[in-house]
Order: sequence, then structure tokens, then C-alpha cells
Amino acid sequence: VQLQAYGGGLVQAGDSLSLSCAASGRPFGRYVGWFRQSPGKEREFVAAILWSGGNTYYRDSVKGRFAISRDKAKNTVYLRMNSLKPEDTAIYYCAEAPRAILSAIREPSSYDYWGQGTQVTVSS
Repeated sequence: VQLQAYGGGLVQAGDSLSLSCAASGRPFGRYVGWFRQSPGKEREFVAAILWSGGNTYYRDSVKGRFAISRDKAKNTVYLRMNSLKPEDTAIYYCAEAPRAILSAIREPSSYDYWGQGTQVTVSS
């Protein structure tokens, strides 16, 4: 499967932005997640969705501001980001974990396929 993430950009604090992650080759597998990485920091979990049931999971710092969703017909996962803060600035990656268990979905190592990343910059 190939994943393509897009939708990043430069916004001001408080603005909103939506990211998309499209899969080609086959339908998404078990979990699809969004991660982010800023310079000098490790890649961190942002959100994930169970492709079949739509259950969603978030890191604490984005709960209430970000929303992950999916469109099965388009084989696409979205990340809607509201009330953006400068600390949300990072490269955002989507990834697929076709065999992961719930307890491990926050770990990058659980994900087998990754998109190329899209830059999100939030100015203060």
C-alpha cells in the first residue's frame, strides 16, 4: 500500500487546518494513525482510528481540538485540526498499522507503512 499525506501549510495560532491521507493499492488495514515530528524531537503519536469500527484515539494535548475521521469510499483518513497552537508545528505523517493491537497504537514501531509527511507551521 502507498500512503500520501497532504493538506499542510502555514497558518496563524487559532486557525484550523485539515490533513488528508489517501491509500492506494488496497483498502486501509486495521489502524490508521497520524504522527508528528518537529526538529530535535522524536516522532510522537497524535491520533488514530480503527478503520473498521471508527473508534478514535488521541494524545492528551490535542483532545478537543483535533478530530480524526475516515471515508471508506475514498479510502482516505482525515485529521481536522482546530485551535492550532505554535507547539503543533511539525511534519505530520500518516501511517497504517494493519496488525497492531490497541495497546500499541501509540508506538511508531507498530506501523508498517508511512506517508511522506506534510509540513504544518503555526505562527504566533
